[in-house]
Amino acid sequence: QVQLVESGGGLVQPGGSLRLSCAASTRIYSIHAMGWYRQGPGKEREWVATITPNSGSTTYADSVKGRFTISRDNAKNTVSLQMNSLKPEDSAVYYCKWVARQYTTDSRPREFWGQGTQVTVSS
Repeated sequence: QVQLVESGGGLVQPGGSLRLSCAASTRIYSIHAMGWYRQGPGKEREWVATITPNSGSTTYADSVKGRFTISRDNAKNTVSLQMNSLKPEDSAVYYCKWVARQYTTDSRPREFWGQGTQVTVSS
């Protein structure tokens, strides 16, 4: 089973920056999409950004557009989220999610989630 591990969370002041990374514990045959989600206190989990590894195309939630940048390193099988101009409302646990086929024999892609990393934006 693929395990995704996020890193890079922490405490930052408003206006500051953080960079999150997500790496897989095992080799993966084919990755269809890599994304970031977040869940703030008392809120439902929401989508933040997605990147398609093959094309490099990206999409963002309106709330983070222009401030966050998602990128991937295909050789290392990692995805990152550069977060700039952070606001208190960005505070949340951030999760990475990959849609992938772990093995060549997988008939269809599956979703894999990380355990999350806490981001707190506060003065």
